[in-house]
Amino acid sequence: MKSARNSGLFLTVQGTNLIKVTSFILLFMLLVFSISGLLTSLKPQFRPMSNSVNTATNEVNGKMLYQLMAWENHHFLSIEDDLTASPKLTNLIFKLSSNINLNDPRSLLGRELPGFDQFDGKIIVAGEGSNYTNMPMESAPPIEIMKAEREASLQNLEGINEGSGSGDKPSPSLTTGNKKVVHLYFTHNRESYLPYLQGVTDPDLAYHSQLNVTKIGDQLKAGLEARGIGTSIDKSDVMGSVKMAGAYSKSGELVREAMATNKDIHYLIDIHRDARRKDKTTPIINGQAYAQLVFVVGGKNPNYEKNLKLATDLHNLLQEKYKGISWGVLMKKDAGSNGVYNQNLSENALLIEFGGVDNTFEELNRSAEALADVFSEYFWQAEKVNYDVDQSTDKQ
Repeated sequence: MKSARNSGLFLTVQGTNLIKVTSFILLFMLLVFSISGLLTSLKPQFRPMSNSVNTATNEVNGKMLYQLMAWENHHFLSIEDDLTASPKLTNLIFKLSSNINLNDPRSLLGRELPGFDQFDGKIIVAGEGSNYTNMPMESAPPIEIMKAEREASLQNLEGINEGSGSGDKPSPSLTTGNKKVVHLYFTHNRESYLPYLQGVTDPDLAYHSQLNVTKIGDQLKAGLEARGIGTSIDKSDVMGSVKMAGAYSKSGELVREAMATNKDIHYLIDIHRDARRKDKTTPIINGQAYAQLVFVVGGKNPNYEKNLKLATDLHNLLQEKYKGISWGVLMKKDAGSNGVYNQNLSENALLIEFGGVDNTFEELNRSAEALADVFSEYFWQAEKVNYDVDQSTDKQ
């Protein structure tokens, strides 16, 4: 009997081990619920989403990928190029984990300072002296100044309609005939300029229902047509009919109507005014003052790449003939910006900022003429095969 009892199997469990296992399970469950609660309590813009993964992968560019491959296959290290230099993975990891870019202080300050998000944007192509310290910015007008009865009186109107001689040019050798292929419009049509607003010195008040960026459209239209490019223009008072936040929706409706009416429209140009001061928006070229141009591309529209190429090509052509006139190409898609700018309506859509609040129409007209000059070169090089070009300047 004793031997039978001794042959039995006994399982002994120490109490301390059971407590450790139970504690581990409880801590694990607490950790899971804590992390889940933290993630769900975050504001929507800070929660991990599929686009967060996309953003992370966008940071791994071709150079970074090459470096990672070289770490595994040392054959790549034989190439004499700085591509084999060690990447700054600490900066990349820190940026992905905290959404703070050590090379761009706006990523830290933008969440804390009211209104600082208006500087959001990525410089795709930088012009002369362009960087994140002199970013273009847009000022939203106070609601009360949008009322006509509160408008400032006008001043310095002598010669305001004088262009830079487009009408004196000889008849163009190339023409689109009766086809209006470029369409000009103004989402923020009341953006104006301080030199013409009597008693107004605040940049946020540089708005007027009569004297505004639509005058630039007149000059640009004359310059394009003097070079044989048929151009239509829509001066609808968008800002007078809707609130600021709905301006792009309204102007988009107008553009769709124009495109439905005229199937020949191939290029869209939305003309705006920047809010920076004169020292940052007035380049001197060959002894004359110009109003600086800024190309803005929406990063949230399906035509982004083609619109970006168009803006980049025009910037490069401007740099060749009018060096310094273009600030560069700015891409905007972050929260607080529209990110589309009606550029989903065409593969050839542009948003161009003409000068700042202190520029004069003498400077603005020069820039409009320069853009017409460069745009016509681009147009006839890229587009003339699409039109029945009348070599005799439509003499019939």
